[in-house]
This record gives sequence, structure tokens and C-alpha cells, in this order.
Amino acid sequence: MGDNNQALVGDLLTELYIGGEAVPAGDGGRFDVLDPATGQVVASVADGTVDDAIAAVDAADKASAAWAATPPRARAEILRKAFELMSAQSEDLARLISLENGKALPDARGEVAYAAEFFRWYAEEAVRDIGAVTTAPSGANRILVVHQPVGICVLVTPWNFPAAMATRKIGPALAAGCTVILKPASDTPLTALAMARILEAAGVPSGVVNVLPARRSGAVVSAMLHDPRVRKLSFTGSTEVGRVLLKEAADQVINTSMELGGNAPFVVFADADLDAAIEGAMIAKMRNAGEACTAANRFYVESSIADEFGRRLAERMSALTVGPGTDEGTQVGPLVNQDAVDKVDSLVRGAVDGGAKAVVGGARPDRPGFYYDPTVLVNVHPDAPILKEEIFGPVAPIVTFDDEDEAIRLANDTEYGLVAYVYTGDLARGLRVTERIESGMVGLNRGLVSDPAAPFGGVKQSGIGREGGHEGMLDYVEAKYIAVQW
Repeated sequence: MGDNNQALVGDLLTELYIGGEAVPAGDGGRFDVLDPATGQVVASVADGTVDDAIAAVDAADKASAAWAATPPRARAEILRKAFELMSAQSEDLARLISLENGKALPDARGEVAYAAEFFRWYAEEAVRDIGAVTTAPSGANRILVVHQPVGICVLVTPWNFPAAMATRKIGPALAAGCTVILKPASDTPLTALAMARILEAAGVPSGVVNVLPARRSGAVVSAMLHDPRVRKLSFTGSTEVGRVLLKEAADQVINTSMELGGNAPFVVFADADLDAAIEGAMIAKMRNAGEACTAANRFYVESSIADEFGRRLAERMSALTVGPGTDEGTQVGPLVNQDAVDKVDSLVRGAVDGGAKAVVGGARPDRPGFYYDPTVLVNVHPDAPILKEEIFGPVAPIVTFDDEDEAIRLANDTEYGLVAYVYTGDLARGLRVTERIESGMVGLNRGLVSDPAAPFGGVKQSGIGREGGHEGMLDYVEAKYIAVQW
């Protein structure tokens, strides 16, 4: 690890963060965080236990009443300060994300800017948590509706966007008056712990935000979900794990928000602006090297332009610079770990065995670290396994279609429904197709949809609830109805 990276890690919090204090794991356990570019150890982090989880709930409970009673403007000012601190420390945070996650610095810098915006957005939303007063239809009484914080929240975040997935949950929770325990992914705990220090410096009181790294994720999260003081679970991750957590949350009837897996179709009609479609494809596919739930996973291209689209996409993919995420000039960093590489390689090999052709890529490069070459596959069978699950890597499989109905049928042929992308020069067709595609979000002639001001979430097996926008804070409040006469 270079001197700059050593200095960066040397200043980091690597203990649990409970009740405003850095504390070791109850049993002294620790786990290693690896640099995906080399496979070498970056840092050792405290490994939280079930007892530590309950201690975090204790701290959140102790701080809960005072934080809920804190005026909205005061909560807003703290979130605004957190935005300013994140912005001021953006380069260090970006390098930290690249170091433990592997993503290229341009992606990491983009993530930090995006993540900080959730604090700014919810600083503005905190003072706009508006209830309602209406008259009952019978005229017998007034209907008064007030919003109250849902209570203690357990926030479980993934490794692919370690800053943004944390702020997208912490921001609205704090704005609403909730206290939280953040359980970050074990591959990327350092960014979450850095966020704890930023929030502390912004003025968040002790116990309002707690961060609990832990390898024993199942036991630790289960313990918190079975504590009756916990009233909210917000999870971002795989649909498989989401199903397990929904069952766990049912035992105490806990309010849940689930942002789960995706299998995004990228549909290109023959009348599309092909230059724009290729540019959008690169953004939708290669953001974070394809390790995103919003990544374009299945490319459906009208037959008459499929050859040209595949050729041009392959040219762009082959020109990308692959290397350590922390190196300036790198455009595609390593995947997060060896399991991720093995999964991508298995999916690609299965597609090729089934008749697909790798126009570019299709293999692991011969170098240390967790890399996979940017890949474009053509002649992919519509029923190929690579189209049925998230690839989570830099691989673009292309399938052809002949008409609009076929395109929609192929796009909807999945249990997931998070996001879709549609390119066409016909606005009426674009709106018609976006209405018929089963997904919570659609990029129409755009390769990027995520925005802190917009509701992010899916349908079908892609989740429950929305994050971001005004809707995002509503997931952290309960609407209380008061019947009153005057």
C-alpha cells in the first residue's frame, strides 16, 4: 500500500462507534478489510457481537426522546453542516472508497458528491414535514394528522456505494427525528466509520448515529430486529437476503424498507439516436464497473441496428483503461472480491457455451487483484442464465428483438423491477413503452436516473418503499390521526 494510502488509513476510525464513542468489539474480535486491486490488507476493523448490537440499541434508545424533540430547524442545520464537511473532505473520502471498494476515482468522486447531496436535500426536507387539518365528510369533527418519528432504525447497507447508501438512509432518518444503528457491509466498513466522524463533527448528539461493523451480520441484525425498541429496518442488498430479513422483521412487526436486486433492461429501438444510446449504455453499464443495482444488465436492441450497436459498444468498452481504482487515469477498477469475479466469469462462460460470442473481453486479465475485462456478448439466447440474474460486473449481453411488443415482453421477463432504460426517437413510443415496462424507475433516453430529489425504488422482487425525494422521509415517520372538535 502506498504512502498516501497508509496516511489515509492511519487517520481512520477502525473501532465500533456506539454512543458517540469508539469502542472495541465486546470479545476483542477484528476482521481485515482488503484492497481489491491487490488482495492485500488495508486495515483491521472491530467485529461487532450480538452484545455490541444491543449496546448500540441502548445508545440509540437513550438518545431517542431528545433527538425527536429537537426542533426541525436544528436537525436541518446539523445535516447541512454534514453536507459541507463531506464536500470539504470529498477527495479523501473518494480515495477511501476506491481503496476499500475498488471503484475508479471518477466513480468514487461522483459517489461522494451524490452521497453528500442526501444530507443537503434532507436538511431542506426536515423543516417541511407537514401534516394536515381537514374536516370529516360528516362535519362531526376535524381530522388532524401529525407526523412523528418512527423510532429507532436499523440501517443495513451494501458495499457497492458505501457512502451514498449510508447517507440515503441516515439523511431522512435524522431529518424525521429518528436515531439509527448503521450496519455497513463487511467489505467496506471504513467509509461508514468515516461518515460517523463527519456526523459527529457536524453536531449529531451522542447515540443518535451508531455504526456497527460486523462479520456476523445475520446474528447481529437479527438480535436488533428482535429488540422491541427497534421500530424500523431499512435494507439495501440482494433480494435473497431481503426475503430473510422480511421474515425476521415480521416477528416484531417492524416497519421495513427494502431496496433489493435489479435486472435492468436497456432497450434500443431502431429510431433511436445511436450516438446517445451508446453514450447512455456506457453510463448505465459501466458506472462502478457494473457493480450497481441500477446497472444495465440486459441489452435488447432492434434487429436492424443490433450489429452496429454491438460493434460500437465493443469499441468503447475495449478502449477503457483497467487498473487500480486509486490510480489517476483508471476508468475501470477491480471488482470487490474474488467471489464477485468468479460469479461474473461463470455467467460469461455459461453464455458462451450456450452460443454467445464475446466481441471484446470475456476473460479475467492475468494480473493480481480482483479484475474482469470489460465484455460485450452478442448472439445471446433470450433464455440464457446471464439474463436471469444481476451480473454485477462489466459485461453487456446483447439480445435482438423485432417489434415493440417483443421488446416489452423481453424487458418484463424477470422477477425484478427496479429500473429500465429506453432509447427511441419517438416520444409517444417512449412514453407508451415506459408505462408498460414493469419497473419502479425508467430512464427515457438517459443512462442515469439516480437523484436525491427523486423517489428511488422498485416493484416486484426489487423492493418495498422509496428512498430519496419527499417520499424518502415519509418512510421514517408515522402519520398520527387525531379526531378533534372546536
